[in-house]
Amino acid sequence: MRFLHTSDWHIGRTFHGHSTDDHLRHALAAIADAAREHEVHAVIVAGDVFDSSTPKADAFTILAEALKAIRDTGAQVILTSGNHDGPARLAHNAAFASAGGVHIKADHTDLTPVTLTDEHGEVLVYGIPYLHPEFMRSAYKDFTGSTHQDALTFAMDWIRADASARSASASPRFVVAAHCFAASVGGEAPPETTEDTGRAEERDITRGGLNLVATSTFDGAAYGALGHIHSRQTLSDTVRYSGAPLRFSFGERSSAKGMWLVDIDAAGAAQAEWLELPTPRQAVRIEGTLTELLADGAHEDARDAWVEAVLTDDQLPRDAMRTLQERYPHAVTLTHRPANVHDHGEQDYAARVEGKSDAEVFDEFLAYVRNGAGPTDAEQHLFNAALDALDAKEASR
Repeated sequence: MRFLHTSDWHIGRTFHGHSTDDHLRHALAAIADAAREHEVHAVIVAGDVFDSSTPKADAFTILAEALKAIRDTGAQVILTSGNHDGPARLAHNAAFASAGGVHIKADHTDLTPVTLTDEHGEVLVYGIPYLHPEFMRSAYKDFTGSTHQDALTFAMDWIRADASARSASASPRFVVAAHCFAASVGGEAPPETTEDTGRAEERDITRGGLNLVATSTFDGAAYGALGHIHSRQTLSDTVRYSGAPLRFSFGERSSAKGMWLVDIDAAGAAQAEWLELPTPRQAVRIEGTLTELLADGAHEDARDAWVEAVLTDDQLPRDAMRTLQERYPHAVTLTHRPANVHDHGEQDYAARVEGKSDAEVFDEFLAYVRNGAGPTDAEQHLFNAALDALDAKEASR
């Protein structure tokens, strides 16, 4: 049995406010090409198909195009819902879609598998939707847990029993797809570098241990196809993250983008090979003074990339972002980090200006906000004129 493991398509997501739709179309087309080239039986998408629980209309169009392209290769598709997805919207017409070989697993009350067949017999693929513990408690009277670990333990116990009941073999071949934040017992959790936590439509998996899921939870499965982490991670020989197909943040600059090509043999042993996906636009960070960044030949590789600029000028130049975008049209963030930081001492601003004249306060304020640089001659002239006008007004009263 051969399949592709991918996840976290996040259809509709923007990169610092800029659409990624065309880039994602390119990446999803490459997934379909790989499915055809490697003659896979299925493509698994482990959650976060959409970026929002209320995706825009164009997002459905992109999804439909991708699913049709994959189905045209002959591969089945198994999608699960993630914490970003709205299960009801994702699973709209799921029964109809399954008749066409697209199996959407977004209902936490339905853990039945998709049955695939190869020359060695059946492989059961269990798509586990993102399991909210509170929803599980309302759906299953014998579930009393409160964490994602509890919910996935409950689901996996049911799956192992179901796989055994469906198979005449003592060791049934089954695969699970889940969306969670997993870690090896006693090991480091994968770095969660790309999940924004401030947007109202997102339901994030919290850290601090309460919602970490142990890798051992997926014991018994020939392969655990995980989603939620946007970079590839190998937690064990049989449990992996594929990561997202695109870079969705500058935190993913060094993250390889691709998918796992997985083979399950007759005995249920899994072998995984990493396949790279094309990168329509790189994400790079450039640093230096504005003059350095605009110098002839500087950072030629960044001209068509998403750019995170760090300016080291002592003072932030006027219209710096607009000027940068003339050379780097896809510059989307700018940080001012002076190379020579003026030492203002330990006193706060109020203490430093106490008892000083208006002119001294003016000088002190500009030096404070300009990293040590005081007023220009023109600014000093305007300030003196304003003081003279104020004094004249006071004298005439």
